[in-house]
Amino acid sequence: MALRFDDISINTLIGSGSFVKGDMHVNGFIRIDGDIDGNLETDGAVIISEKSRIRGNISAKSAIVGGIVLGDIVAKEGVKLLSSSAVVGDIVSRRVQIEDDVIFHGHCISIEDEIPFNSESDKFLQEKAIKNKVTLA
Repeated sequence: MALRFDDISINTLIGSGSFVKGDMHVNGFIRIDGDIDGNLETDGAVIISEKSRIRGNISAKSAIVGGIVLGDIVAKEGVKLLSSSAVVGDIVSRRVQIEDDVIFHGHCISIEDEIPFNSESDKFLQEKAIKNKVTLA
């Protein structure tokens, strides 16, 4: 399985040594070489380099992860975890590729057919939101 990107040019870059605190909403393709403490949402692809650290949820069209993510990843088209990555959180995607030596602690929903994927992912995300509200109360 190969993840393809329709976006060729990077619209947003968080450079090495940079730190962002707070939620981010960006358009298009984003590459992260720095650190983020907050949620990231994009309508395009995201690349998280091997030296990056993210503490927050990621919502994107597709994601390639080489660094550390402490949060959930929802990427409808695909998620690829490189051997240098560590993910502590859930993954929801139609396609998931995990290389050797990856650290992954969480649940994964991956159904290639779009209609059952949409149904099951919505159900899973709703149940998770309800559980989070109950534990916070």
